[in-house]
Amino acid sequence: MPPLRDLLDRPPLTAWDVVDILIVSVLIYEALKLIRGTRAMQMATGFVVVLALFYLSQAFPLQTVSWVIRNVLAYAVIAGIVLFQSDIRRALSHLGRAPFFRYFGRAERAAETIEEVMTAAGMLAKARTGAIIVLERMIGLRNYIESGIHLDAAVSYDLLTAIFQPVGPMHDGAVIIQEDRIAAASCFLPLTVNPKLDRDLGTRHRAAIGLTEECDAVAVVVSEERGEISLSVRGRIERRLSTDELRARLQDLILQKRGAEDEPRPAVETDV
Repeated sequence: MPPLRDLLDRPPLTAWDVVDILIVSVLIYEALKLIRGTRAMQMATGFVVVLALFYLSQAFPLQTVSWVIRNVLAYAVIAGIVLFQSDIRRALSHLGRAPFFRYFGRAERAAETIEEVMTAAGMLAKARTGAIIVLERMIGLRNYIESGIHLDAAVSYDLLTAIFQPVGPMHDGAVIIQEDRIAAASCFLPLTVNPKLDRDLGTRHRAAIGLTEECDAVAVVVSEERGEISLSVRGRIERRLSTDELRARLQDLILQKRGAEDEPRPAVETDV
């Protein structure tokens, strides 16, 4: 049979062919994920039906069907852009958030995260509302994230201040920020057992120190009693920071990630 012979008589499969197939498969899979459960899924199904009718009209003498579909398909691209414009925008936005492209905008997002955290800390300190905000660095915090309430939300000072309101169900525990998103709230952190800590340090400060003793994360603590902002890194704590000082320290620790910047500044270092 000639069709079967043509199918079998093909050049050997190369590595580039495999890559080509994988890329197309991923694109189709992501496209189906985006339109699943939306109106676009119904339109896509209708388009597949029209395409099937077109090939059916080519295989059988259905001249009228073939003529109608050919004329309709001539405007299909324009009609698709108009009908699917919102879905196309969402697909391009989703593609821009892919892990491969995240690297290029990481510095800008990290700077925005620092500003949001700094603003939230200032507002919470002014209102004397206790809080602890942890920013993940190189060492993952998955175990602690799983102990809290999963959020996966954009970082904003509105959300951070709302989480730590005493009347809210998530004010106890810590907020953990991972890859410039709020991964979870109400997370449990290990308490330090260092006997040299000041007696006036509360549970939040001890939890921040305990976590940073075990990993390279950075913890911002707002005292409920004194309304002061502290920063814990590498098991050490810096107290009585202003919002401008907090911004500068977070920029040193998060943006530049230099090992020398992990040491607390002597002017605000607590004896531990």
